[in-house]
Parts: sequence; structure tokens; C-alpha cells
Amino acid sequence: MDPTRRFAEVTVDRAAARSLPGGEAELAHALDVACAVLAAEQVGAAARALAITVDYAKSRVQFGRAIGSFQALKHRMADMYVLVESARSAAYAAGDALDRGDGDARVAVATAKTYCSQAFSTVAAEMIQLHGGIGITWEHDAHLYFKRAHSSSQLFGDPAQHLGRRELVHS
Repeated sequence: MDPTRRFAEVTVDRAAARSLPGGEAELAHALDVACAVLAAEQVGAAARALAITVDYAKSRVQFGRAIGSFQALKHRMADMYVLVESARSAAYAAGDALDRGDGDARVAVATAKTYCSQAFSTVAAEMIQLHGGIGITWEHDAHLYFKRAHSSSQLFGDPAQHLGRRELVHS
């Protein structure tokens, strides 16, 4: 679905292996780090999608004026901005909690993974809508942001799984 993210599958057949002490805790921590980094990537991509959309709205003329001057579109882009900045705060909080070794880091990471996934998906969908017909064509990059948003939301567990992780920590 997302041709911009490369994946690989590694198969190990008949390799000697042994369990490491603390293996499950180490694996959970690795998942938290991966999710925090992914959340930061999602924020960056959502911010770029917003910037491209704002630039387009300033230059695209309809009815004799830039479409960015229409109040309804200003409101939609303002909503996109709020999503991006809220996601940025969640991603920063997750990274900070991991850096400090905070006991609630898992909650911050699960929150960031969930919120940043949803924010990026919403911003990417709005990007396509606000670009009109060109936004869904192969000639424009909007479809790449949309595909990346949806594939990223599933990477390392979907938002519902991370909401479940957050609830387990609080119970």
C-alpha cells in the first residue's frame, strides 16, 4: 500500500537460540522506542502535508481569489494545524518520558502512537480533499501522504491495540 516504506522479511531456520533474561521487558521497551520514533515521524509528515496544503491554498485561484481566502477552508486548515501541534506535544511527551525512564512512559508512548496515527490520517485525508481533483492523482504527492498515514497507523500495532496497552497500565 505504501510504496515509500521498504520492508523486509527475515527467516531464521534451525538457528541456535536461547532466551535472554528480561527478554519480555526488553522487547516491550523496544516496541515503546519504535512507537515513539514512529509517532515523531507521523508528526513530521503531517506537518509537511499541512504546509503543502497551505501553500496550495494560497496559490490555487477559484472565483477570482485564492481558495485559502475562503473562510470554510481556513477553518479546515486551522483544525489541521491543531491536530499537528497536539500530535507534536504527544510525541515530545513520549520521547521525554522514555529518555527519563519514567514509570508512565508506556502510557505516554501508547497515547502518542494512538493520537499521532489518528492525527496524521486525518490531516492526510484533508490534504486530499483540499487539493480537489489533483490531490488523488498520481501526479501529486498527496496520495503518498495518505498511504503513509494509513500504513504507519498499523505499524507496530494499530491505535486500538495501543489504547488497550494504555488501559492495561492504568488498571
